[in-house]
Amino acid sequence: MSTAPKNVLAVIAPHVGGRTAGAGLATLLPGDAYVTVVEATDENPAALHEAHVIITALAPVTAEHLTAARELRLVQCASHGFEYVDVEAARGRGVQVANIGSSDAESQNVAEQTFALMLALAKQLIPAHSALVEADWALPRLQSSLTELSGKTLGIVGLGTIGQEVARRALAFDMNIVYTGRNRLPEETEARHEARHVPLDDLLRTADYVSLHAPLTDDTRNLLNAERLALLKPTAFVINTARGALIDQDALADALEKGALAGAGIDVFDPEPPTPALRLLRAPNVVLSPHVGGVTRETLIRIALAAVQNVTRFLTGGRPGDVVN
Repeated sequence: MSTAPKNVLAVIAPHVGGRTAGAGLATLLPGDAYVTVVEATDENPAALHEAHVIITALAPVTAEHLTAARELRLVQCASHGFEYVDVEAARGRGVQVANIGSSDAESQNVAEQTFALMLALAKQLIPAHSALVEADWALPRLQSSLTELSGKTLGIVGLGTIGQEVARRALAFDMNIVYTGRNRLPEETEARHEARHVPLDDLLRTADYVSLHAPLTDDTRNLLNAERLALLKPTAFVINTARGALIDQDALADALEKGALAGAGIDVFDPEPPTPALRLLRAPNVVLSPHVGGVTRETLIRIALAAVQNVTRFLTGGRPGDVVN
């Protein structure tokens, strides 16, 4: 591979920067790499056919794309998530799929966004702001619903790199931490974060705040469905800064409309951007943001560097890291 042509197809979806971001990313790759920047994977069929590497930033790479990419050896996701790549089809064709999971590129900002949503809900910032703009001194109306994070139980679904950053901040707020995940963490990791492992259903029954940090897989899609949302206390809040499809969005809207939940903070949607018909856009006591959890100026630089470093390692004859298949 080190002496062969190094054709790289950089697919940067428009809502995460498009061609402008792709052009900047291309300058970071080795000088002998031939880089084509597109906004959709099949936008340039000739470049797709000849690509040895696809770098994708939230742009789908389907089984059809993988079949068309006859020379492909690596799909590099510029994100922690990789659900927009057909991983099984890639495995069948001998194509490696990698993310930036070990880089910590997004973890700081996703953790900060998680707490921004939690605090906005606890302090009723959105309705308070809206009322004041309308010359409505809303304190008497809002006072009964204002809460503190201190002393509350935070249930973290997925205590990986990002989940641990959330736990670290939760300790500063004097919160109690429980977590669930595919595997229990070592005792020293649990002790460091003062986190107690519990089954998912127990976490949902006891947590005051439930924060999702799990990858999206067939097993986790609609992880919080109507039945599991019904386990939550009516005073509980749900926070999702991971992937929109982890929650049944209609079921969440139902729970909020019925008053079965105190509120929700949502940074991710299914699909993205959401359609105007999404009921969560009009549900009571929600704080919504347009998937900004991983896109600060600082984060984008770290993501680009992590993806480029992995691709560079591969193009110069090394083994890529963070291979998920």
